[in-house]
This record gives sequence, structure tokens and C-alpha cells, in this order.
Amino acid sequence: MNEILQYSATRQASLVRQRQVSSRELVAAHLNRIAEVDPKLHATVEVLTKRALAEADGADAALARGEALGPLGGVPFSIKDSLELAGTVCTAGTLGRSGAAPSTEDATLVARLRRAGGIPIARTNLPDLLFAFESDNLLFGRTNNPYDVNRTCGGSSGGEAALIAACGSPLGLGSDAAGSVRLPAAFCGIAGIKPTSGRLPRTGHFPPAGGWIEALWQIGPMARRVEDLATVMPLLAAPDECDPTAIGMPAPDPAAVSLRGLRAAFYTDNGFAAAHPEVAEVVRAAARWLAAETACMDETRPACLPAAYDLEMKLIGPDGGDSLRRYLADLGSARVHPLLTGWLDKLEPYRTDLAGLEGYWAEWDAYRAGMFAFLRRYDVILAPAYTQPALPHGASVRDENFRGFSHTMAYNVAGWPAAVVRCGESAGGLPIAVQVVAGPWREDRVLAVASALEQAFGGWKAPKTL
Repeated sequence: MNEILQYSATRQASLVRQRQVSSRELVAAHLNRIAEVDPKLHATVEVLTKRALAEADGADAALARGEALGPLGGVPFSIKDSLELAGTVCTAGTLGRSGAAPSTEDATLVARLRRAGGIPIARTNLPDLLFAFESDNLLFGRTNNPYDVNRTCGGSSGGEAALIAACGSPLGLGSDAAGSVRLPAAFCGIAGIKPTSGRLPRTGHFPPAGGWIEALWQIGPMARRVEDLATVMPLLAAPDECDPTAIGMPAPDPAAVSLRGLRAAFYTDNGFAAAHPEVAEVVRAAARWLAAETACMDETRPACLPAAYDLEMKLIGPDGGDSLRRYLADLGSARVHPLLTGWLDKLEPYRTDLAGLEGYWAEWDAYRAGMFAFLRRYDVILAPAYTQPALPHGASVRDENFRGFSHTMAYNVAGWPAAVVRCGESAGGLPIAVQVVAGPWREDRVLAVASALEQAFGGWKAPKTL
């Protein structure tokens, strides 16, 4: 593998600015890598070869004229197939979108990466209408894990995670309503962050923001290195005057965070789904290391945490999934993938009436109050991203496995920022990540701790199977 492909996007951009590599050479190297690995992974749904090379030539020409390039100048990035990119079709992995017209505008965050000099190189695979923890659909099929093709890359931003882990792209955008950035990032051994609810505008995402679950999800960046998450978050974090939920809050610099001043907690059992011993030991090892760097490290968890799974399901499915079924029908998705059917089946027990929905809302208020109470004692939390390493294909909908997604759901329901970073691996060589969490608007603390853990434990490692 070309060594430069393993570098962070931030470092790649620096090399382009210093003319140690041209943007065309960099983009071509990534395109060659995609051609090499994608027959095994099936991570992409569209590779933008001609367009990416043309934009790379434009970046090189600008540099030759003495023009300054942006912080991502000349560097490729990938896009989950739920985000609009002008001139391409956004399918969201569902049959009813297969004949959709090409987008006329970029999603807000895609446009911001492009303004920073980034070059779109590929659209990546995902589940049917994003509803699964595996990336498989009736349009493009299944995406495989770079560390074991017999296992899932996760979902819903699974194509992103697989492509980035395999060095087909240095950086990408995913979205996360129950763990859909963090879970695939964890399964594929890369870094990813779900920002605070309201941190980033979601204009140009399909399905669009709205409805009773909109507070659960955010778009978030994914990369091999935490450094890149810190690079792009300031580029992305501002209102766009289109998404009314996006709030212009200050975004402090992670480099300014002093670990010594942080009060930390960790847990390996959320009271609903205990982590496998291999995962628990990786979290404990991260906590032991961080204990020497912070003001304190206690093994404890928010008292309300065991309620997170049921609360997420209640908020997604108070109508038993009927609105989602109608939405699919309106799109023309007469058939849906079995993984989506499995999701819909799991919503049926949460069907309720108006009074019940009022009760769900009261539970949500109580949960968020309980989580805020925890912030009186602690600034950051270390936790599993999932109970196990990457699952075999098709296993995510089994009840005993589905419960494990409560570890990421907890912070969608809370609306807090949470990132994952690889801190170990299983006996079989699969990545194991630690989830790093902080209170609202403190992505700086999340990224500072994640960066420290990455330095201590190595972070991403190249897959040996590709």
C-alpha cells in the first residue's frame, strides 16, 4: 500500500500545500486503492473518478498560481449515500430512491468540506433507508468488514467506515441516530464523533430532519485519526439558516483542554447489556491509563442509563413503525431489506396512544435531567461502544445482540457528544473501541481525551486481510 494513504487527511493536506505530492497524485492513489479493495468490501455505491481528478487538477493549478488552499486543499473525502452531492443521486439505500433525479445542490456539510478544499471521491453504502446496524440493501448489496469479510462493517454509516479503514478515503461524513457513526467506526477501527444535538446543520440529508425523532440524530465526521475530527469540526460547526435546530454555540479547541482538570468516570456494564470480557478489559485498560492523567477516575455510571434502550425505541416507534412504513410506501419502496423489517418488528412493542406518547416524553425529560445530574460530579465518561467486536453478517437483529446497541443509544437520547477510538483488538484481530462522552457542547473534551487514548494505545491499524 502506498504509505501516504495511511496518513491523516490533515497531514495529506499539508503535503499538498508543501508540494511534496500533487493533489492529482493523491486522488489517483486513493482511486487505485478503491479499485484494489472495493471488490472485497463493496463499500462504495459510486466512485467519482473523472470528477475527482478534474477537481484535483484544479487544486494543483490554483497552487501553481500561488493561491492559498484551504485546510483540506487537494484531499479527497467520501460521503454516505444519505447526503446530497450536486450532480449525483442520493438513494439512501432504498428501492424507491433508485430512480431519483440527481441532486442540484450539495448538503451544507458537504459544501463546507468542499469550500475547505476537499474533493468528493466516492459515495458509500448504507442500510435500507439507514435503518440497520449493518450496511446491506436491495440496491447495492452488503458491505464487508475490512478486518474480516465474514463480519459486518456496522451501520448505518458502514460503507464510510469500511472505506476509510481500508485507506480508500482519509475522511468522510456519516449520520447517527442510534450509533450509526460510532458503531461502524468501532467495528472498523477508525475514529468518529456524533456531535451534540444541534451542533451541525443537517440540510441536504435524506431522510431530512423533522418529526419527533429529530433530536436523536446528528451528522458527524469519520476518519482514521482523531486529528482529522479536530480539523473538520470547526469547519462544519455553524448554523446554515436552513436547519432551524442548528445552534451557533462556541466550539472550543481540543488542544486547549487540560486533562489534569477533568473528572472522569467509566463503566463496562450499562445495567442493560454488559460488555464481553474482551471489550470490558479494553475499556478498563483505557480507564487505568487515563486515571494517571486526570483529576479522578471512578467506576460508575449515570443511574438512569439502563433506561436508554427502551427510551430510544419508544421515541422512534410510538406508532409501532407505521409512519416509517408509510414513508417507505410513499417513496415507492414496495420491498425493503430484511434488516429493515427486523427493525420495524422491534418497534411494535412500543406502540402507544397519545397519552402513552406524553408519558414517553416525560420519561425522556427525566432521563435527560438524570444525565445532567451526573455532570455535577464528572466531566467525561469512558464506556464501551458496543458489547462485542464486529458481528457476523445478519446477526445484528438478534435480540441478544440488538440490546448491545444501547451503549450508543444512551447518548443519542441524551443529545451529548460522543466519539469512538480504537484502543485494542480481540483475540481474533478485530478492532475494539472505547467510547468517549462529555456534556453538551463539549466536543473539545471528547476529542482531547480520544486523542490522548489514541496516542497511548495506537488507534487505527491497517487491516492485514486487504
